[in-house]
Amino acid sequence: MNITTYLYGLTVILIMANTSWLLSVWKRDVSIVDSLWSLMILAAGITYIATADMFNTRSELILALLLIWALRLSVYVTWRNWGEAEDHRYQEIREKYSPHFALKSLGIIFLFQALLAWIISLPLWPALTSTHTSLNFIDLFAIALWLTGMAFETIADWQLARFKSNPNNHGRVLNHGLWRYSRHPNYFGEALIWWSFYLFAVSAGAWWTLPAPLMMNWLLLKFSGVVMTEQSIVKRRPAYRQYIESTNAFIPGPRKASHKIADRTQTP
Repeated sequence: MNITTYLYGLTVILIMANTSWLLSVWKRDVSIVDSLWSLMILAAGITYIATADMFNTRSELILALLLIWALRLSVYVTWRNWGEAEDHRYQEIREKYSPHFALKSLGIIFLFQALLAWIISLPLWPALTSTHTSLNFIDLFAIALWLTGMAFETIADWQLARFKSNPNNHGRVLNHGLWRYSRHPNYFGEALIWWSFYLFAVSAGAWWTLPAPLMMNWLLLKFSGVVMTEQSIVKRRPAYRQYIESTNAFIPGPRKASHKIADRTQTP
């Protein structure tokens, strides 16, 4: 493996980040970075395999899984945010870093996201450029893990979108389906997907790419995922605390018997 290949990935990601920043300044909406996030990682993966010129069945399979993940997530986020105002999280950041937020957002939003995307893409570098061509047991387990993660992520997003589309559910909590067993089944699915890409790297001998899935877990649990989401919800809807007390935050599991609640209660 050549480190230059990995640096090429960073270059492509930075070009995408700077271009989307210019668009955000024109639109006065930095929420577009959410739609771009998965595409940055996809672009890095394509760069790795193209630069290394290592096209084989195994690498093409991994690239296909990456493509499906990235496009599904980007399309879903874009559809979810279409026609909406700038996400309230970014509105708070905009207020905090004003004046001259437009310029500051290049660093604190777009370049920061670009750096995270590059680090998280680390397992893709050896996984996509390995000379190893046949699938072994680790690869097969990685595929099974990816399929499980994709199922969780896709079904959870679909259940949430359907729930929100019903005006009768306004002010209620989605606590059935996958959301009965985890408060964030979509985040759990995302974590499984990135552990699967790490296993593809391990199969290629790159166990040292461990910081990437660990960082993804940290982002999902402690940074922009569970913690940030629930802090906002609890502030707006104190009744959400009841759901927190009854349901696992991340890993799906049975409800806590001492905190049984109705299938639909107040929520964000």
